[in-house]
Amino acid sequence: MEKLEPFIEAIEQGNMEKLNDMIDSFLIEPDSETQYELADVLTQYGYTEEAIKVLAHLQFLFPEESQLKIDQAQLFLEMDKEDEALNLLTSVEKSSEVYPQALLTLADYYQMIGLYEVAEQKIDEAIAIMPNESLLLYAKGEILFETGRYLEAARVLENLLPLQDSIQGVDLPLKLAEIYSAGAAYEEAIPYYAEALKKEVSPDVLFHAAYASFQVQHYDTAVNQLENLLEIDPDYFSGYMLLAETYSMLEKNAEALKAITNGIARDEFEKEYYLFAGKISLKMGKVKEAESFLQEAIALDPEYMDAIFILSSLFSKEEKDEELIELYETLKNEHFEWSSMYPFLADAFNRLEIYEKAYEFYKLAYTELKDDAQFLGKYVYFLLEEGKREEALEVIGLLQELEPENSTWFEMT
Repeated sequence: MEKLEPFIEAIEQGNMEKLNDMIDSFLIEPDSETQYELADVLTQYGYTEEAIKVLAHLQFLFPEESQLKIDQAQLFLEMDKEDEALNLLTSVEKSSEVYPQALLTLADYYQMIGLYEVAEQKIDEAIAIMPNESLLLYAKGEILFETGRYLEAARVLENLLPLQDSIQGVDLPLKLAEIYSAGAAYEEAIPYYAEALKKEVSPDVLFHAAYASFQVQHYDTAVNQLENLLEIDPDYFSGYMLLAETYSMLEKNAEALKAITNGIARDEFEKEYYLFAGKISLKMGKVKEAESFLQEAIALDPEYMDAIFILSSLFSKEEKDEELIELYETLKNEHFEWSSMYPFLADAFNRLEIYEKAYEFYKLAYTELKDDAQFLGKYVYFLLEEGKREEALEVIGLLQELEPENSTWFEMT
């Protein structure tokens, strides 16, 4: 390694001219082992072209050394020179001991470009040669995972777990937890998350473990994990929403509201926090607070349909007709108009005895709600009160089809 120190010094100084001169001089020397080490050093520092130059020199000296072909191919792939890489990889003889490695490199390439079937064929061919090679089995599990065959992927990696708990820096219990979660097998994922957390408690693992616990209704466990997560990282924003939802499932509404307001304090521009806060406030009977949260959500996104619908419904239920109309006008000024508001507006104008506007919005709503018996019932009585009998008869006909057991609609004709 002492021979390579001048090369490292030139690299760290950024002296490319000196580096290339030194490489040219060094390749003349009969020291292939150190030259190979130099290629590795150059690769580590990101000097890919220079590393290929050294490897190509060694390949010229040792044309039958297939490992050099694979090393060069991997570097060519990094440089997006696929043709050069494929030519080298496909030239590796099947009789070579590194042929499975060439197959694995080819599989990585085909997987990268989305040719999963070809990639899997290459991996299977390599496994047929070396059936107990951990790297190949892990690669098989990865491609099964990427193609959505979660149970198959888990089985492959579970066979590896008794032999080793990590591979290429990947924690296998955590990987298995992720695979099972991706396949919605949360019950199976939970013990693997627990195993991963024994090694390292990290915010991401805590969050995903809590999510798995939430999905299988282990709410108390989820709460503990999320509280731990937010203590470690108070800016892990998605943790606040999941914690609030978990408390809500436990019917601990006050704790849920506190969790989401803590989230708002950390990120005041997250509209979903305000929506949830509005919903939980309504659940607690805190109507005024609910209105405020929902209005904040809409202020952040004037086209936030969930918040608009809930607030419109709330205003209608509370018969806050002026506020409902004001909300509509505000949104209209923002160039947003949504037909789901029309029934609420029709009722509001009707209650305010502004019948012309009520009729306008009832007609607008009618075009989309011809299969909504509750709306049609309101509409037909409005039409009859306004003396619009022919239109009312049309609506009554629809109600007779929707509710044939309701004699009221038949008695009207």
